[in-house]
Amino acid sequence: MTLPSKQDRVLIFDTTLRDGEQAPGATMTHEEKLEIAEMLDEMGVDIIEAGFPIASEGDFFAVSEIAKRTQNAVICGLARASVKDIDRCWEAVKHSQRPRIHTFIGTSPLHRQIPNLTMDQAAEMIHDSVSHARNLCDDVQWSPMDATRTEHDYLARVVEIAIKAGATTINIPDTVGYTAPRESADLIRMLIERVPGADEIVFATHCHDDLGMATANALAAVEAGARQIESTINGLGERAGNTALEEVVMALKVRNDILPYRTGVDSTKIMNISRRVAQVSGFPVQFNKAIVGKNAFAHESGIHQDGVLKNPQNFEIMRPEDIGLASTNLVMGKHSGRAALRAKLKDLGYELADNQLVDVFVRFKELADRKKEVFDEDLIALMGEGSTAADRIKVKFLRVICGTEAPQSADLTLTIDGVDTQVTQTGDGPVDASFNAIKALFPHSAKLNLYQVHAVTEGTDAQATVTVRMEEGGKIVTGTSSDTDTVVASAKAYVNALNNLIVRREKTKPEAV
Repeated sequence: MTLPSKQDRVLIFDTTLRDGEQAPGATMTHEEKLEIAEMLDEMGVDIIEAGFPIASEGDFFAVSEIAKRTQNAVICGLARASVKDIDRCWEAVKHSQRPRIHTFIGTSPLHRQIPNLTMDQAAEMIHDSVSHARNLCDDVQWSPMDATRTEHDYLARVVEIAIKAGATTINIPDTVGYTAPRESADLIRMLIERVPGADEIVFATHCHDDLGMATANALAAVEAGARQIESTINGLGERAGNTALEEVVMALKVRNDILPYRTGVDSTKIMNISRRVAQVSGFPVQFNKAIVGKNAFAHESGIHQDGVLKNPQNFEIMRPEDIGLASTNLVMGKHSGRAALRAKLKDLGYELADNQLVDVFVRFKELADRKKEVFDEDLIALMGEGSTAADRIKVKFLRVICGTEAPQSADLTLTIDGVDTQVTQTGDGPVDASFNAIKALFPHSAKLNLYQVHAVTEGTDAQATVTVRMEEGGKIVTGTSSDTDTVVASAKAYVNALNNLIVRREKTKPEAV
C-alpha cells in the first residue's frame, strides 16, 4: 500500500468488526458485517480489520466476503504468531485488491508468561511469524500485545526484528488501557529514534479506554510520529472500549490549528454508521457520548440556548451537518407519503432501495397509526427494527393480561425455524410472563443479566426501546427492540438476544490485541 506522508496524512484503521465485536454481548450476523464493511469503505476508512479468520468458519467466511466486495480500503485479518493462523488469515484476505495480514504476540513480562516464553523464544517467534506472513503478503502489520507495559529495551529489540523480517506497519497497542498521553507520545518517539529502519515503515497506535484516555493517547502518539490510528465506531470494544473513530476524526478536523493532520474519512457519514453499529451490536450510544451522543448538540441552559440562537459557534465547536446530523427535526405523521418518508430518511442518512422502502413504509404507517407524531428518533428506531431472514426465532403474536391481581399471563406465538408454536405462561408481571413463555417455546440455559427500558421520545405514546443482556456458558449477548408497547418491545428484544446467542454459539471468541 502507499505509505502516508510523514507530514500530515493519518491513516484510519477500523477494527469494529474484530475488536469491536469482542465487546461482551456484541454479536453481528454475516449480513450485518458485510453492511458495516461497505459503510466503512464508502466513508473513506483506509484499513478495515474484518475479523479473526481462524476463530471460526463464520469469521473466515465474513473476512473472505468482505475482501471480495470492498472497493477501496485495505482488508486486514488478525492472526496469532503461528503458521496455521497466518495461513488461514491469508486464505481469507487474499481475495482483496489490497490485502493485509496482521499478526501479534504478547511482549510484556505478564503476557510472555501466558505461553511461558522467554524473551529469546518470543523474539524468535516474532521473526518466524512475520517472515512467513511477508512471504505470503506484501503488506504485513505486526503488534507487540501489551506494548505499553513492555520493557523499552526489549520493545525496541523486537520492533527491529519485525521490521527486518518484513513488517510494513508496526502497531503499538495499549492493550489494557494503562498508558497516559505523555507516555504514549514518548513510546512512539523512543522507537522512531532508536530502531533502525523506523523511518521506512508506518507506526500505528491502538488504544483502549480503561482510564478514559484512549482518544488522548492516540492523538499524542500521532504528534510523536505515529501515522495510523486504530479505532472503532462508537468506541465499541472489550471492557471500556477502544479509541472512537468519530472522536479522532473530528478532533483532527476541528483542532487542525494545533493538530495539523488530515484523514480521508468523510465525516458527514459518521452519524449514520454510528446509529447502524449501535443497532446491529445491541450497544446503544450513551446520551452524553462525544460527537454522536443524543445530547452532543442539545442545549437546555437558558444562557446556552440564547447564545446558540445568536450564533451557534458560541457553544458548538462543530456543525451538526459536519457529522451527517440533520439540522431540523421535522415531524412526520399518518398522512405523510412515501416520497416524504424517503426524503426524511435520506436526511437521516438512510438510502433505501424501492423494495426496502415498501417494507419500511408499511411499518411507518403502523407506527403513525399508534402515535400522533413521528419524530426523527422514532424513524431511527424504526430502521433498527424488523427481523432478518437469518433469524431462527420471530415473535408472531403476543397478548398479555396484567393488573393488580396476580398472576399475570402471556399468550405467545413464536415462529421457530418457520414453524409456529403457541403457549400461555404466567409470571410476576407481564414482562416476566412473556419471558417465561419464550423460554417455554425455546428452552435455553441463558441467564438474564440486564433488562433496561428507555423512551425514544417524550409523551405517553412514545416508543420504548428495550435492551436485554444474557449470558450462557461465558457467552454474552445483547438484544434490543423498540415499540410503543413496552411489553412487545421487551419480548422482541429477548428474542433478538436469543437469535444473537445462536450466532454466538457458532463462534469462538478470539484473543485481544
